[in-house]
Amino acid sequence: MLPIASSIADVRRRVTEAKSQGKVIGLVPTMGALHLGHGELIRQCKRDSGFVVVSIFVNPTQFGPKEDFSRYPRTLEADALLCEASGADLIFHPEVEAIYPDEREAMCFVGVPKLTTLLEGASRPGHFQGVATVVLKLFSIVGPDLAHFGTKDYQQLLVIRKMATDFNLPLEIRGVQTVREPDGLAMSSRNRYLNAEERQAATVLSRSLRAAVQAVDRGERSADRVRQILQATIESEPLAQVDYADVADAATLEPLDQLRPGSGSVALLAVQVGPTRLIDNMTLPG
Repeated sequence: MLPIASSIADVRRRVTEAKSQGKVIGLVPTMGALHLGHGELIRQCKRDSGFVVVSIFVNPTQFGPKEDFSRYPRTLEADALLCEASGADLIFHPEVEAIYPDEREAMCFVGVPKLTTLLEGASRPGHFQGVATVVLKLFSIVGPDLAHFGTKDYQQLLVIRKMATDFNLPLEIRGVQTVREPDGLAMSSRNRYLNAEERQAATVLSRSLRAAVQAVDRGERSADRVRQILQATIESEPLAQVDYADVADAATLEPLDQLRPGSGSVALLAVQVGPTRLIDNMTLPG
């Protein structure tokens, strides 16, 4: 049975033992409610390292006051089975008080200003401060050589890479491609909130992104025109409401006017489908 460590001392003891055996330590940070996309993260991490820690922690500091912290699904038993089947060696599942001893609040926060004022940062003030803070805590507790994150949370991946670089952390951040359902919907823990009608409507995210990719493939270079394609496709679905649909520089997330070959660009979406907010992105050609 896959071991589950709930205390910082326990996870550190187990990681120290693995390091003494010469094993490379990999970390996959999660909030639980795991799906096959998480399984791919764990498998990739296992291929790249010798000892994989999966953290399962629903982080209160990245939820806004009107967001779904209390509603977020906690499915530890099923998560443990998926972790074991995917090759994990240890689950770190702390209580909130272990991570935030001061009455469930962080007294010190990490900020990455330039990357967190746009897109998700604009829509969810304080979200990335909570993400960066808890991820830095996890890096400090586990001491991994590698950490794997999904590219579905593209902005989050850039924020964590920037934090790791600026704090001179001795680890490598690796991105793993988004895993999708056969109809194109990006796998997400929040998909389970969708009813059958909303689940079908949610495919509009990947359809709009594919339409943008196809337009660029055909030679479209106006970022505004690509934004219009994203917006129009989403608006064709009655159950979907756009939060943002943008085209940005792949490294800085600054909005683009023109798509230039070799410069790197990405289309990013946040869409409300019924009561559920979903995000997705695709790298644009060229």
